[in-house]
Amino acid sequence: MSINQKFKSAACTLAIDAMGGDYGPSVIVPAALMALKTDPTLTITLVGDCECLNQQLSQRKVHSDRIKLHPASQIVGMDESPAWTLRHKKDSSMRVAINLVKEGAAQACVSAGNTGALMATARFVLKTLPGIDRPAISAMFPTMKKNTKVRVLDLGANVDVHADYLFQFAVMGSVLSESVDNITDPRVGLLNVGSEEMKGTEQVKKAAEMLKASRVNYIGYVEGDAIYQGIADVVVCDGFVGNVALKVSEGVAKLVGHDIQLAFNHDWLSRLSGLAALPVLKRLRQRLDPAHYNGASFLGLRCTVVKSHGSATVLAFANAINEAVLEVKKNIPARIQEQVASLLVRFDDSAL
Repeated sequence: MSINQKFKSAACTLAIDAMGGDYGPSVIVPAALMALKTDPTLTITLVGDCECLNQQLSQRKVHSDRIKLHPASQIVGMDESPAWTLRHKKDSSMRVAINLVKEGAAQACVSAGNTGALMATARFVLKTLPGIDRPAISAMFPTMKKNTKVRVLDLGANVDVHADYLFQFAVMGSVLSESVDNITDPRVGLLNVGSEEMKGTEQVKKAAEMLKASRVNYIGYVEGDAIYQGIADVVVCDGFVGNVALKVSEGVAKLVGHDIQLAFNHDWLSRLSGLAALPVLKRLRQRLDPAHYNGASFLGLRCTVVKSHGSATVLAFANAINEAVLEVKKNIPARIQEQVASLLVRFDDSAL
Protein backbone atom coordinates (compact mmCIF):
# COMPACT_ATOMS: atom_id res chain seq x y z
CA MET A 1 0.00 0.00 0.00
CA SER A 2 1.37 3.42 -0.97
CA ILE A 3 1.63 6.27 1.51
CA ASN A 4 -1.21 8.17 -0.19
CA GLN A 5 -3.43 5.05 -0.15
CA LYS A 6 -2.65 4.62 3.55
CA PHE A 7 -3.75 8.19 4.28
CA LYS A 8 -6.94 7.77 2.25
CA SER A 9 -7.90 4.60 4.11
CA ALA A 10 -7.09 5.85 7.61
CA ALA A 11 -10.11 6.49 9.82
CA CYS A 12 -10.75 10.01 11.05
CA THR A 13 -13.11 11.49 13.64
CA LEU A 14 -13.92 15.21 13.73
CA ALA A 15 -15.66 17.27 16.40
CA ILE A 16 -17.66 20.07 14.77
CA ASP A 17 -18.96 23.17 16.49
CA ALA A 18 -22.43 22.84 15.00
CA MET A 19 -23.80 26.10 16.45
CA GLY A 20 -21.07 28.48 15.28
CA GLY A 21 -21.07 30.90 12.37
CA ASP A 22 -23.80 33.03 10.86
CA TYR A 23 -26.09 30.14 9.89
CA GLY A 24 -25.33 27.40 12.42
CA PRO A 25 -26.91 23.94 11.94
CA SER A 26 -28.80 24.87 8.76
CA VAL A 27 -25.46 24.98 6.91
CA ILE A 28 -23.23 22.83 9.10
CA VAL A 29 -25.43 19.71 9.18
CA PRO A 30 -25.80 19.38 5.37
CA ALA A 31 -22.08 20.18 4.98
CA ALA A 32 -21.22 17.38 7.40
CA LEU A 33 -23.43 14.97 5.45
CA MET A 34 -21.76 16.04 2.21
CA ALA A 35 -18.34 15.32 3.71
CA LEU A 36 -19.46 11.90 4.96
CA LYS A 37 -20.61 10.94 1.47
CA THR A 38 -17.21 11.70 -0.04
CA ASP A 39 -15.15 9.96 2.67
CA PRO A 40 -16.30 6.56 3.97
CA THR A 41 -13.54 6.60 6.62
CA LEU A 42 -14.88 9.77 8.26
CA THR A 43 -16.94 9.98 11.45
CA ILE A 44 -18.36 13.29 12.67
CA THR A 45 -19.51 14.38 16.10
CA LEU A 46 -21.81 17.41 15.93
CA VAL A 47 -21.62 19.46 19.13
CA GLY A 48 -24.46 21.73 20.21
CA ASP A 49 -28.21 21.77 20.85
CA CYS A 50 -29.10 18.11 20.29
CA GLU A 51 -32.81 18.82 19.80
CA CYS A 52 -32.06 21.31 17.06
CA LEU A 53 -29.50 19.01 15.46
CA ASN A 54 -31.88 16.05 15.56
CA GLN A 55 -34.49 18.14 13.76
CA GLN A 56 -31.99 18.96 11.01
CA LEU A 57 -31.07 15.29 10.63
CA SER A 58 -34.70 14.15 10.72
CA GLN A 59 -35.62 16.58 7.95
CA ARG A 60 -32.98 14.91 5.79
CA LYS A 61 -33.96 11.39 6.96
CA VAL A 62 -30.44 10.63 8.09
CA HIS A 63 -29.69 7.45 10.02
CA SER A 64 -25.98 6.77 10.19
CA ASP A 65 -23.62 5.50 12.86
CA ARG A 66 -20.95 7.78 11.38
CA ILE A 67 -22.64 10.95 12.60
CA LYS A 68 -23.07 11.46 16.33
CA LEU A 69 -24.39 14.20 18.58
CA HIS A 70 -22.80 15.64 21.71
CA PRO A 71 -24.65 18.16 23.89
CA ALA A 72 -23.51 21.69 24.66
CA SER A 73 -25.70 24.28 26.39
CA GLN A 74 -24.03 27.51 25.26
CA ILE A 75 -23.17 29.30 22.02
CA VAL A 76 -20.27 31.70 21.50
CA GLY A 77 -21.49 34.94 19.91
CA MET A 78 -19.59 36.34 16.94
CA ASP A 79 -18.94 39.60 18.81
CA GLU A 80 -17.98 38.19 22.23
CA SER A 81 -14.47 38.80 23.49
CA PRO A 82 -12.06 35.84 23.68
CA ALA A 83 -11.26 36.48 27.37
CA TRP A 84 -14.94 36.65 28.34
CA THR A 85 -15.66 33.50 26.36
CA LEU A 86 -12.88 31.59 28.12
CA ARG A 87 -14.29 32.52 31.54
CA HIS A 88 -18.02 32.27 30.92
CA LYS A 89 -18.65 29.89 28.01
CA LYS A 90 -17.12 26.65 29.28
CA ASP A 91 -20.06 24.60 27.98
CA SER A 92 -20.24 26.27 24.58
CA SER A 93 -20.37 24.13 21.46
CA MET A 94 -16.96 25.57 20.54
CA ARG A 95 -15.30 24.74 23.88
CA VAL A 96 -16.86 21.27 24.12
CA ALA A 97 -15.75 20.40 20.58
CA ILE A 98 -12.18 21.40 21.42
CA ASN A 99 -12.37 19.45 24.69
CA LEU A 100 -13.33 16.32 22.73
CA VAL A 101 -10.12 16.71 20.75
CA LYS A 102 -8.06 17.10 23.92
CA GLU A 103 -9.71 14.01 25.43
CA GLY A 104 -8.94 11.94 22.33
CA ALA A 105 -12.59 11.44 21.37
CA ALA A 106 -11.88 13.34 18.14
CA GLN A 107 -8.73 14.11 16.17
CA ALA A 108 -9.63 17.61 15.01
CA CYS A 109 -12.10 20.43 15.52
CA VAL A 110 -13.86 22.51 12.86
CA SER A 111 -15.74 25.71 13.67
CA ALA A 112 -17.24 28.68 11.83
CA GLY A 113 -17.50 30.64 15.07
CA ASN A 114 -15.78 33.69 16.50
CA THR A 115 -12.15 33.56 15.28
CA GLY A 116 -10.62 35.22 18.33
CA ALA A 117 -12.55 33.03 20.75
CA LEU A 118 -11.69 29.90 18.78
CA MET A 119 -7.98 30.71 18.77
CA ALA A 120 -7.91 31.65 22.45
CA THR A 121 -9.87 28.55 23.47
CA ALA A 122 -7.85 26.19 21.29
CA ARG A 123 -4.58 27.60 22.56
CA PHE A 124 -5.73 27.40 26.19
CA VAL A 125 -7.09 23.85 25.95
CA LEU A 126 -4.76 22.20 23.44
CA LYS A 127 -1.55 24.22 24.02
CA THR A 128 1.14 24.94 21.44
CA LEU A 129 3.75 22.49 20.20
CA PRO A 130 7.21 22.53 21.80
CA GLY A 131 9.32 25.19 20.11
CA ILE A 132 6.32 27.15 18.82
CA ASP A 133 5.67 30.44 20.60
CA ARG A 134 2.52 31.50 18.77
CA PRO A 135 0.04 29.58 16.60
CA ALA A 136 -0.71 31.10 13.20
CA ILE A 137 -3.74 31.11 10.90
CA SER A 138 -3.06 29.80 7.40
CA ALA A 139 -5.30 29.65 4.34
CA MET A 140 -4.98 29.12 0.59
CA PHE A 141 -5.12 31.84 -2.06
CA PRO A 142 -5.57 31.26 -5.82
CA THR A 143 -2.71 32.03 -8.23
CA MET A 144 -2.38 32.71 -11.94
CA LYS A 145 -0.69 29.34 -12.46
CA LYS A 146 -3.03 26.51 -13.41
CA ASN A 147 -3.96 24.21 -10.53
CA THR A 148 -1.58 26.07 -8.23
CA LYS A 149 -2.43 27.72 -4.93
CA VAL A 150 -0.37 29.52 -2.30
CA ARG A 151 -0.68 29.20 1.46
CA VAL A 152 -0.46 32.48 3.37
CA LEU A 153 0.15 32.90 7.11
CA ASP A 154 -0.45 34.55 9.56
CA LEU A 155 -3.93 35.83 8.69
CA GLY A 156 -4.82 37.49 11.97
CA ALA A 157 -3.76 35.56 15.05
CA ASN A 158 -0.66 37.67 15.80
CA VAL A 159 -0.69 41.39 15.08
CA ASP A 160 2.68 42.11 16.71
CA VAL A 161 5.38 39.58 15.91
CA HIS A 162 9.06 38.94 16.54
CA ALA A 163 11.44 37.59 13.93
CA ASP A 164 11.34 34.24 15.73
CA TYR A 165 7.60 34.03 15.17
CA LEU A 166 7.90 34.75 11.44
CA PHE A 167 10.55 32.05 11.19
CA GLN A 168 8.32 29.58 12.97
CA PHE A 169 5.43 30.49 10.65
CA ALA A 170 7.69 29.75 7.68
CA VAL A 171 8.61 26.32 9.05
CA MET A 172 4.97 25.45 9.78
CA GLY A 173 3.75 26.68 6.41
CA SER A 174 6.45 24.70 4.65
CA VAL A 175 5.42 21.50 6.45
CA LEU A 176 1.74 22.06 5.60
CA SER A 177 2.48 22.76 1.94
CA GLU A 178 4.73 19.73 1.58
CA SER A 179 2.44 17.33 3.45
CA VAL A 180 -1.04 18.39 2.32
CA ASP A 181 -0.31 19.96 -1.08
CA ASN A 182 2.35 17.34 -1.97
CA ILE A 183 4.91 19.99 -2.94
CA THR A 184 8.51 18.88 -2.62
CA ASP A 185 10.70 21.52 -0.98
CA PRO A 186 8.06 24.31 -0.98
CA ARG A 187 9.22 27.81 -1.91
CA VAL A 188 8.80 30.19 1.02
CA GLY A 189 8.69 33.98 0.71
CA LEU A 190 8.38 36.84 3.20
CA LEU A 191 5.70 39.40 2.38
CA ASN A 192 7.33 42.83 2.20
CA VAL A 193 6.91 46.33 0.76
CA GLY A 194 9.60 45.63 -1.83
CA SER A 195 11.95 42.94 -3.08
CA GLU A 196 15.12 44.86 -2.19
CA GLU A 197 16.98 43.59 0.88
CA MET A 198 17.15 47.02 2.54
CA LYS A 199 13.34 47.35 2.64
CA GLY A 200 11.02 46.23 5.37
CA THR A 201 10.77 46.34 9.14
CA GLU A 202 13.58 45.18 11.38
CA GLN A 203 11.60 42.09 12.31
CA VAL A 204 11.15 41.11 8.66
CA LYS A 205 14.86 41.67 7.96
CA LYS A 206 15.86 39.54 10.95
CA ALA A 207 13.45 36.78 9.89
CA ALA A 208 14.99 36.86 6.40
CA GLU A 209 18.47 36.31 7.84
CA MET A 210 17.20 33.41 9.93
CA LEU A 211 15.54 31.80 6.91
CA LYS A 212 18.68 32.20 4.79
CA ALA A 213 20.66 30.31 7.44
CA SER A 214 18.10 27.47 7.64
CA ARG A 215 17.21 24.54 5.38
CA VAL A 216 13.83 26.09 4.51
CA ASN A 217 13.62 26.78 0.77
CA TYR A 218 13.54 30.56 1.24
CA ILE A 219 13.22 32.53 -2.02
CA GLY A 220 13.34 36.07 -0.58
CA TYR A 221 10.86 38.91 -0.26
CA VAL A 222 7.48 38.76 -2.00
CA GLU A 223 5.39 41.86 -2.73
CA GLY A 224 1.61 41.86 -2.37
CA ASP A 225 0.82 41.53 -6.07
CA ALA A 226 3.19 38.55 -6.36
CA ILE A 227 1.07 36.44 -4.00
CA TYR A 228 -1.20 35.61 -6.92
CA GLN A 229 1.60 34.98 -9.42
CA GLY A 230 2.46 31.58 -7.97
CA ILE A 231 6.16 32.32 -7.48
CA ALA A 232 5.95 31.06 -3.89
CA ASP A 233 4.15 28.10 -2.34
CA VAL A 234 4.09 29.72 1.11
CA VAL A 235 3.97 33.45 1.91
CA VAL A 236 4.72 34.55 5.47
CA CYS A 237 3.68 37.79 7.19
CA ASP A 238 2.40 39.14 10.50
CA GLY A 239 -1.28 38.81 11.34
CA PHE A 240 -2.11 42.47 10.75
CA VAL A 241 -0.78 42.48 7.19
CA GLY A 242 -2.13 39.02 6.46
CA ASN A 243 -5.66 39.80 7.62
CA VAL A 244 -5.74 42.99 5.55
CA ALA A 245 -4.53 41.03 2.50
CA LEU A 246 -7.24 38.42 3.06
CA LYS A 247 -10.07 40.92 3.44
CA VAL A 248 -8.91 42.99 0.46
CA SER A 249 -8.76 39.82 -1.66
CA GLU A 250 -12.30 38.86 -0.66
CA GLY A 251 -13.49 42.37 -1.41
CA VAL A 252 -11.85 42.45 -4.84
CA ALA A 253 -13.43 39.10 -5.73
CA LYS A 254 -16.86 40.49 -4.82
CA LEU A 255 -16.18 43.68 -6.77
CA VAL A 256 -15.20 41.75 -9.90
CA GLY A 257 -18.32 39.59 -9.68
CA HIS A 258 -20.53 42.62 -9.07
CA ASP A 259 -19.10 44.62 -11.99
CA ILE A 260 -19.32 41.69 -14.38
CA GLN A 261 -22.99 41.22 -13.50
CA LEU A 262 -23.70 44.92 -14.01
CA ALA A 263 -21.86 44.97 -17.33
CA PHE A 264 -23.80 42.03 -18.78
CA ASN A 265 -27.15 43.37 -17.53
CA HIS A 266 -26.66 46.85 -18.99
CA ASP A 267 -28.93 46.34 -22.01
CA TRP A 268 -30.33 43.57 -24.23
CA LEU A 269 -27.14 43.34 -26.29
CA SER A 270 -25.06 43.00 -23.12
CA ARG A 271 -27.39 40.26 -21.84
CA LEU A 272 -27.07 38.42 -25.14
CA SER A 273 -23.29 38.68 -24.92
CA GLY A 274 -23.51 37.39 -21.37
CA LEU A 275 -25.33 34.26 -22.52
CA ALA A 276 -22.60 33.57 -25.06
CA ALA A 277 -19.92 34.09 -22.39
CA LEU A 278 -21.74 32.07 -19.72
CA PRO A 279 -19.35 29.05 -19.70
CA VAL A 280 -16.35 31.38 -19.28
CA LEU A 281 -18.11 33.36 -16.56
CA LYS A 282 -18.95 30.20 -14.65
CA ARG A 283 -15.30 29.11 -14.69
CA LEU A 284 -14.23 32.57 -13.53
CA ARG A 285 -16.79 32.59 -10.73
CA GLN A 286 -15.67 29.15 -9.58
CA ARG A 287 -12.03 30.20 -9.60
CA LEU A 288 -12.69 33.36 -7.56
CA ASP A 289 -15.34 31.87 -5.27
CA PRO A 290 -13.98 31.95 -1.67
CA ALA A 291 -15.97 28.77 -0.96
CA HIS A 292 -13.34 26.76 -2.81
CA TYR A 293 -10.59 28.08 -0.53
CA ASN A 294 -12.49 27.89 2.75
CA GLY A 295 -10.81 26.33 5.76
CA ALA A 296 -8.07 28.19 7.63
CA SER A 297 -5.63 26.06 9.62
CA PHE A 298 -4.55 26.98 13.14
CA LEU A 299 -0.94 25.87 12.87
CA GLY A 300 1.30 25.33 15.90
CA LEU A 301 -1.26 23.69 18.18
CA ARG A 302 -0.81 20.14 19.47
CA CYS A 303 -3.94 19.05 17.55
CA THR A 304 -5.66 20.13 14.35
CA VAL A 305 -8.15 23.00 14.43
CA VAL A 306 -9.69 24.43 11.25
CA LYS A 307 -11.64 27.69 11.07
CA SER A 308 -14.39 28.12 8.49
CA HIS A 309 -15.57 31.51 7.32
CA GLY A 310 -18.51 32.62 9.46
CA SER A 311 -20.80 33.12 6.45
CA ALA A 312 -19.75 29.88 4.74
CA THR A 313 -22.14 28.08 2.40
CA VAL A 314 -22.70 24.34 2.60
CA LEU A 315 -20.00 23.74 0.00
CA ALA A 316 -17.59 26.09 1.75
CA PHE A 317 -18.03 24.44 5.14
CA ALA A 318 -17.65 21.00 3.56
CA ASN A 319 -14.32 22.19 2.15
CA ALA A 320 -13.24 23.24 5.65
CA ILE A 321 -14.10 19.75 6.87
CA ASN A 322 -12.06 18.24 4.04
CA GLU A 323 -9.08 20.41 5.01
CA ALA A 324 -9.29 19.14 8.59
CA VAL A 325 -9.48 15.52 7.38
CA LEU A 326 -6.39 15.98 5.21
CA GLU A 327 -4.42 17.50 8.06
CA VAL A 328 -5.41 14.69 10.41
CA LYS A 329 -4.53 11.96 7.93
CA LYS A 330 -1.21 13.64 7.12
CA ASN A 331 -0.54 14.07 10.86
CA ILE A 332 0.37 17.75 10.47
CA PRO A 333 1.01 18.62 14.16
CA ALA A 334 3.47 15.74 14.54
CA ARG A 335 5.21 16.65 11.29
CA ILE A 336 5.53 20.27 12.39
CA GLN A 337 7.00 19.18 15.72
CA GLU A 338 9.50 16.97 13.90
CA GLN A 339 10.53 19.78 11.56
CA VAL A 340 10.75 22.27 14.40
CA ALA A 341 13.19 19.99 16.16
CA SER A 342 15.40 19.69 13.06
CA LEU A 343 15.02 23.12 11.42
CA LEU A 344 14.19 25.64 14.08
CA VAL A 345 17.34 27.43 15.17
CA ARG A 346 17.15 30.08 17.86
CA PHE A 347 18.82 33.34 16.98
CA ASP A 348 19.81 35.96 19.57
CA ASP A 349 19.72 39.57 18.51
CA SER A 350 23.46 39.63 19.00
CA ALA A 351 23.90 36.84 16.45
CA LEU A 352 22.26 38.98 13.80
